[in-house]
Amino acid sequence: MSTPSRILVTGGTGYIAGVLIRQLLADGWQVHTTVRDLAREPALRKALGASRGVKKDQLRCFAADLMADAGWAEAAAGCTHVAHVASPLPTGVPRDANELIVPARDGALRALKAARDAGVQRVVMTSSVAAIAYGHGPGDRHFTERDWTNLAAPGVPPYVQSKTVAERAARDWVAREGGGLEFCTVNPSVVLGPVASADYSASVVIVQSLLQGRIPALPRIGFGIVDVRDVVELHRLALTAPGMAGERFIACGGFTWLRDIAAVLREELGADARRVPTLQLPDWSVRLMAKVSPLVRNAASELGTTRHQDASHAREVLGWVPRAPREAILASARDLLALGMGPTR
Repeated sequence: MSTPSRILVTGGTGYIAGVLIRQLLADGWQVHTTVRDLAREPALRKALGASRGVKKDQLRCFAADLMADAGWAEAAAGCTHVAHVASPLPTGVPRDANELIVPARDGALRALKAARDAGVQRVVMTSSVAAIAYGHGPGDRHFTERDWTNLAAPGVPPYVQSKTVAERAARDWVAREGGGLEFCTVNPSVVLGPVASADYSASVVIVQSLLQGRIPALPRIGFGIVDVRDVVELHRLALTAPGMAGERFIACGGFTWLRDIAAVLREELGADARRVPTLQLPDWSVRLMAKVSPLVRNAASELGTTRHQDASHAREVLGWVPRAPREAILASARDLLALGMGPTR
């Protein structure tokens, strides 16, 4: 591929996108990014720290929404690469799964169409292990990039549906209409790590909730964890390495039980972890609460399930080596504390 020069990173106000943009600017890229409202541009520039040693025209913001056509062609114009990171990420459970599915799918297709029409060489899309590891029943299971979430299974959460539908739709569109556009995906597990501001992802809320005691007891659930810095590094490698067309890379540093996340916080943070729970919540009580709470219902479906997400493909193809989950957990926790987002009393 030719030397990269200008890249569109969608969803500039997002957690992963923000860390990625900082790194790309430091690497010398010209960066375009999208925001839903240009009134957010000054705050975004400040949050990104883009003013330090970066010329103003090295970072340009464009108004574009996942649910509208306006702005996408302008944002992609002149770009050689696109990192499509923008996607709806809820903090709760929507009443209608289409509230997430439609913008995730249609936004991905808008980004792809704009990229193709602008003559972009490569698109790296941020998907998720949500598109890989769900709908296969409980138990101890191992997943690779060859796997797909089974949307026909009962109880697949709306967010999981949205990521699966969006990635499949993107791959189908590229095969059918992409022309010479190269396309690959990065599929992260739960993303933790450094937090630069109070505008962070729902994944980091897990750590915040433990620190603040909003999770009074620990259900028997767990998930794969990856550091945001490693997710960004995998994007950087996928953007520039040769032969990426059709590739798919799991980004995961390892599976971790919620009780072990709590233990790490208590071991390392002293009094700042005083509200982190120690009590294990019995499965029967989780199932009882699930009868009245959609959020708990999602947790109940995860009880005792281990999803090992194998990142060896990224190691073998790109030389990518992730940090241990412990480092990502503590990076989130320490930054939250520094931002005043820890226990209130």
